[in-house]
Amino acid sequence: MNKTADFSLLFVVFIWGVTFVMVQNALSFLDPFTFNAVRFFMAFVFLLIPYLLTLHKKGKNESKGLFKAGFHIGVWLFLGYGLQTIGLNYTTPAKTGFITGLSVVMVPVFSLLLLKHRLSRNTIIGVAAATIGLYLMTFADRSNLNIGDLLVFLCAISFAMQIITTAKYAKTLPALPLTLIQVSTVSLLSFVSAFIFKENHSVIFSSEVMLQKDVWTALLVTAALATAFAFFAQTFFQAYTTPTRVALIFSMEPVFAALSSYILIGEKLTSASIIGCAFIFLGMIFAELPVKKKKPVTQGFS
Repeated sequence: MNKTADFSLLFVVFIWGVTFVMVQNALSFLDPFTFNAVRFFMAFVFLLIPYLLTLHKKGKNESKGLFKAGFHIGVWLFLGYGLQTIGLNYTTPAKTGFITGLSVVMVPVFSLLLLKHRLSRNTIIGVAAATIGLYLMTFADRSNLNIGDLLVFLCAISFAMQIITTAKYAKTLPALPLTLIQVSTVSLLSFVSAFIFKENHSVIFSSEVMLQKDVWTALLVTAALATAFAFFAQTFFQAYTTPTRVALIFSMEPVFAALSSYILIGEKLTSASIIGCAFIFLGMIFAELPVKKKKPVTQGFS
């Protein structure tokens, strides 16, 4: 089941990477908070249908602490998206990509401190290789740190904590209702944030947006595949793998995003990006290698 979980999560990351271009196009018409609010609300509706169809098979008192757990995960996920969005206003996309990717380092640290998960030597090497790869892909500049970098760093912590909290609850709580509460929390908080930052929700009903096929295609695809399916799969399969392995698999997102950008819109890949992709891929593969156990030394009698 571990391999199935890892390959399923890799497919989730593939979806995120491939839909990156679609999201970029849609954000030229919709502000990020409004886009996420609608995207996660649509995902909630997609997940609600199978939940209601299977509701009669479940007991009335399904699980204690379900709402609290789902809300907890959802808050971290919202903070990740929100802080990244605000931070992009003050720093460069390259630095944003690298700093966000540092969650691959934070997850094993948090996993050790909060969940008491031990790290194997192969995992540590894999994390290091993935971090180098992320740096090469984003080629972070050497300019002084600013408020945007701090916000994106907090975003990386939030994404890392989303993985950690999912790992904490996934083994004991049902995946579908847990995901439902998570995505509805992100949608609600995104709507509230859009009003706080004075972003206009009515823009989605304007003729300019209503007639944009790319916007609705992006919303439908990201809501169904990159949100409803993706976060349900993460919640379900994290019960069968470790948070650190999830973080390493998620580090493949910029690799898939770069490849899809190259294929779909002809964006050129630099040599540093290609080497970075290789480091991330090798880091993920290395972390999957089994650790050889030392054979006990047997002493003979002379």
